[in-house]
Amino acid sequence: MAIDFTLSPEQKALQQSAREFAATHLARVRGIIGPLARPEERFYATRPIYEEMVKAGFITALVPKAYGGTAMSTVDLALATEELAAVDVNVPSALLGTGLGLEPIINYGTEEQKRRFLPQFVRNQGTPLAAFGFTEVTGGSGFDTPDPNAGVQTIAVREGDEWVINGRKHYTTNACGWDGKGADLVSLVCRVGGDRPPQESLAVIVVPGRAPGVKVAGFLDTAGHRATSSPVMHFENVRVPYDNLIGKPGDGIGMCSRTFSWTAALIGAACTGVMRAAFDCAFEFARKDKRSGTVPIIEHQNAGYMLADLKMRIEAARYLSWKACHYLDDTDRVGEELAIMTKVYTSELCVQVVYDAMRLVGVDSYTDLHPLAGLMQDALCFPLYDGGNMGVRRRQLHRMFMQDGYDPMAAAEGRKPA
Repeated sequence: MAIDFTLSPEQKALQQSAREFAATHLARVRGIIGPLARPEERFYATRPIYEEMVKAGFITALVPKAYGGTAMSTVDLALATEELAAVDVNVPSALLGTGLGLEPIINYGTEEQKRRFLPQFVRNQGTPLAAFGFTEVTGGSGFDTPDPNAGVQTIAVREGDEWVINGRKHYTTNACGWDGKGADLVSLVCRVGGDRPPQESLAVIVVPGRAPGVKVAGFLDTAGHRATSSPVMHFENVRVPYDNLIGKPGDGIGMCSRTFSWTAALIGAACTGVMRAAFDCAFEFARKDKRSGTVPIIEHQNAGYMLADLKMRIEAARYLSWKACHYLDDTDRVGEELAIMTKVYTSELCVQVVYDAMRLVGVDSYTDLHPLAGLMQDALCFPLYDGGNMGVRRRQLHRMFMQDGYDPMAAAEGRKPA
């Protein structure tokens, strides 16, 4: 069977509808959030546009058909993500943040848990938000540190038929909800008991975002992703039913890895979208602007070569992202290697592409005459979030390489890892 990158008619239609949605709705985000100073105000202001995403079926696409969703493949989500991120990264980040919160339930939850937690996300109405409560205030890269005195210090203690949870989290995208009173649910990474290593205790417990004791303690302001929420969340004696535990204690390490691999592959598509926006800006500038010369600068060899390099990088990032998404789909999300590589490679490439586009345009790119400065602010986040490339992602690859039976060609050839 030949390798074929041709999109199906359904995929072309999806791509076009996502492009039209971005042009119609996401193009408004910059103007809406521009005058707003506080990070939570910027996030709240995007609610009507997020609601349009819900109506368009983007949230339903995250959920399996057995529970009322449309179960869009990761490849198809990548096609849509690129189109959306080429116009705005903020509202799509809320979408992916909801996906992160639902992933542990979808992949590890019991039948009862899926039927209890998922229906509110398949109605194609309202503005349902889920969150993945992962990062500790001390950082997330050491979450699986064997010493129980380090790593995750959000602790759940069983009392009868309930868990009592205490801890603090940073960067819990969406967890604030649309009014500062909490999301619909938070899949919270915690340790069950405080005296056992994460290999025996790390767990994910579903917490209703408005449960007593869930508090939004503040918001971190960010240089880019200006309307993406980064709340500081406190969990103070939060009580939830015992059967809100997903899987069993110790499963949390695998859940975190698998959950972040899903978004890692899709970040590749988001980076491709941002790079595409930077290229389009530089390309139009080069075609039209003479910079006080006699011909458009695209006719100069240096400018032409730089555009060629930008375009090659974008194409490479796109197809690596597609391959990583296909590998995840084809291996039931077990094949994480290409997703991790995609996150590292495309995020760092994105920063370079936007910078080179700025170099081509010159000092005007550092002003509001062009969107490039804003794109750079967005691009700088990609290597740092969702598992930083230095603290998490390269370490994940390093560990894979050290595993007995590691096969360097398994991912390239589409085989499940050993």
